[in-house]
Amino acid sequence: MQKHLVEIKARTRRADAQREILLAQGADFRGTDHQVDHYFRVPEGRLKLRSGNIEQSLIFYRRHNQAGPKNSEVTLTRLDGQAVADSLASTLGRALGTWVTVDKHREIYFIGNVKFHLDRVEGLGEFIEIEAIGDSAAEQDALRTQCDHYIALLGVEAEDLIDRSYSDLLGEG
Repeated sequence: MQKHLVEIKARTRRADAQREILLAQGADFRGTDHQVDHYFRVPEGRLKLRSGNIEQSLIFYRRHNQAGPKNSEVTLTRLDGQAVADSLASTLGRALGTWVTVDKHREIYFIGNVKFHLDRVEGLGEFIEIEAIGDSAAEQDALRTQCDHYIALLGVEAEDLIDRSYSDLLGEG
């Protein structure tokens, strides 16, 4: 499944308030997932395998590192259960080499086509992510407008925006 996203990631010190705003907006809370993302060594883009109790997926994506809303092209394969994800992580790790592993607890919310994460990442702290999700690149302007709307609504400050992924932050440290 290929999707186009406009997304942001930001540090947060306001997760409780942001959670309340999401719920007041009628967000659909999907649960809290303990996710372990295994990032593999690949020649371009990012390949990660997500193993969690709610989401298990193999994900390949490309995006530029920049603070604020950024476009991403994502190809996602859903996996059938955590045991399959764990086994595949082991196989891919042996074949490609594991670059970094990200361990996080993630609250997952949806409002329409917009996905929100309140994350607590081991070794990094607390973050919020906003992902406006579409089916084609032609939707990028509308997705960016949605992302900008939720940045303002949730009080995400410009100085808190992160220009890299958790894997980059952990890989640098």
